[in-house]
Amino acid sequence: MKKDSIKDYALITLSTLLIAVGVYFFKFPNNFTFGGVTGLAVAVGKILPFSPSAVNFVVNMVLLLLGFLFLGKGFGVRTVYSSMLLSISLSAMQYLFPLDKPLTDDPMLELVFAIVLPALGSAILFNIGASSGGTDIVAMILKKYSSINIGNALLASDLLITLSAFFIFDIKTFLFSMLGLFTKSLVIDNVIESINMCKYFNVVCSNPEPICDFIVHKLGRSATVCNAEGAFSHEEKQIIFTVMSRYQAVMLRQYIKQVEPGAFILISNTSEIIGKGFHNV
Repeated sequence: MKKDSIKDYALITLSTLLIAVGVYFFKFPNNFTFGGVTGLAVAVGKILPFSPSAVNFVVNMVLLLLGFLFLGKGFGVRTVYSSMLLSISLSAMQYLFPLDKPLTDDPMLELVFAIVLPALGSAILFNIGASSGGTDIVAMILKKYSSINIGNALLASDLLITLSAFFIFDIKTFLFSMLGLFTKSLVIDNVIESINMCKYFNVVCSNPEPICDFIVHKLGRSATVCNAEGAFSHEEKQIIFTVMSRYQAVMLRQYIKQVEPGAFILISNTSEIIGKGFHNV
C-alpha cells in the first residue's frame, strides 16, 4: 500500500471514530434526530424494540448492499470502509459502554459535542474524498439514475427525519434537533475551510531573487514575478505572487523582513487554490 493511501486510511479511521464517539455518547442518549442515518436510527429506535446502534448497523448494511447493486463493486472503497467501521464502532461501544441516560444533565453542552465531533470527522472525510456512507450512498444512486437535485433531496430527507422528533419525542428534543440540523452544515463548512486555509502573498520589492530562491529551495514552493512601477516614486519594482501553508507563511514573512525590510507585503487568507502542481502540505 502506498504511503499516501496509508495516511488517507489512518485519517478515515480517526475521523470515523470521532463521528462514532459524538453519535453514541451525545446524539443517541439525548434522542437528537438531526438528519442522516444516525438521526433515523434514533427515531426508529424509539418506535421499535431495537437500540439506535442496531438500527444504524442494519440501515447502513442495506444501503451498502444497494450501493453495490446500483453502482457496482467499485462505487467507493473508502465509503464502504468508513461506513462499516462506523456501524461496527457504534455496536462495539454499545457493548463496551452501555448507556441508559445522557452523560450529563446539560443538553445544550451535549448538543455541542453531538454536532462538533461528527462535523469534524465528516469534514476530514469530505476533504480527502471520502464519506461515512449513509445518505451519501442514496445521493450517489440518485445522481446516477435521475435528474433530481440531490442537495435539495438530502436536505428534505434530513428535515423530515428531524421533524419526526416533534411527534416521537417532546418539543424540547425537537427544538434541539432543529438547532443541530441548521448548525451541522455550518460547522462542517468552516472546518473544511480551516483545514485548507493557506496564505496568499503579494510582495512588492526591489530585489526578488533572494526571496524567490528561499521560496523555491527552502520552502519547496513556487512563485510568479511581475514588473511594476510605484505610483508615487515611479521607481521600478517587482511583485512576487505565491501561496504558502500557515507554517511556511511565518518563515517567509520573517525571511523577507531580514533580506528586504522595506518590502511591502500583503497577506490574505485563501482556502480555494486551483492549479496544476499545487497541494497543501
